[in-house]
Amino acid sequence: MTTLHLDLLRHGETELGGGLRGSLDDALTAKGWEQMRTAVLVKGPWDRLVSSPLQRCARFAEELGARLNLPVSVEKDLQELHFGAWEGQSAAALMETDAEALGLFWADPYSFTPPDGERVTDFSDRVLGAIARLHQTYAGERVLLISHGGVMRLLLARARGLPREQLLNVEVGHGGLFSLRVEAGGVLKEGV
Repeated sequence: MTTLHLDLLRHGETELGGGLRGSLDDALTAKGWEQMRTAVLVKGPWDRLVSSPLQRCARFAEELGARLNLPVSVEKDLQELHFGAWEGQSAAALMETDAEALGLFWADPYSFTPPDGERVTDFSDRVLGAIARLHQTYAGERVLLISHGGVMRLLLARARGLPREQLLNVEVGHGGLFSLRVEAGGVLKEGV
């Protein structure tokens, strides 16, 4: 099967600020819009855009798709990890209220789930399932995937062959843009 070229774009800064945004659906700031617009100036061309349904990704995908006259589709399984009771909180705030649990999560997110949150193994399964569907449907194309830090960390960690404990060590800033190849069998490789 042919390779899928996948460019990954993280949403920009959001109105409600940093912290664990998860499934919270806050909008981009003006700076966030600018971060994303700047990022895509140096990449492309793409055959299509695929986005998380959350507005911090989807609104930009709609704008870019209209500007470039490209089809845009939404993939619900590319949403961010749901952080449960930690959603909307910063790491600094959690250090004051739940330091031990936060430490366990940072040490190995696969082994510790935030209270009422989504297990990282379930998150991984849904994200990788979405990538497999994209590969099956769009192999041979170049696709811009507009998503979240957690989704991108997961995909980049797999492409880099990192142990699961290092998932949260992958740096992905707002408006960050990375390139992957999705090959047969779901093999991920970094670069064009």
